[in-house]
Amino acid sequence: MKKVSMLFALIGMMILPMMQVQAQDVNPDAVLGKWNTIDDETGRKKSVVEIYKEGNKLYGKIIELFRLPDEDPDPICDECDEDDLRYNKKLIGMVILEGLEWDDDEWDDGTILDPKNGKVYSCKLWLKDGKLQVRGYLGFSLIGRSQTWLRVK
Repeated sequence: MKKVSMLFALIGMMILPMMQVQAQDVNPDAVLGKWNTIDDETGRKKSVVEIYKEGNKLYGKIIELFRLPDEDPDPICDECDEDDLRYNKKLIGMVILEGLEWDDDEWDDGTILDPKNGKVYSCKLWLKDGKLQVRGYLGFSLIGRSQTWLRVK
């Protein structure tokens, strides 16, 4: 019986630090700040998005663009839906992440605008190994695409 008690005590001592590390990893505010967006098709750095909170909801706006020489240096969202307030507005300063809410270990139930095609998708995001995982999807999160954003240093 003494050996069993000792075994449980050892297991508890090993699990407790892991639980504390997990708790640190799911700090809702850890996603706040500036992030380099990386195009999931080309692997190229596209922009810097600043993620911030208003009340209990999360938002993100484009604060810088990395354009190729043959691209418009100050583009507008001419692909946005004409009913969207962002239609024909400049991308720099545009809010593209809207209304995400904290749900246990990730931000969810918000939307993300893809300025390239003007479409708005459901969105969720979470941190994994210090990188921001951003998932845009239609309907179910299984049907969509993900990007990994890197924190601006």
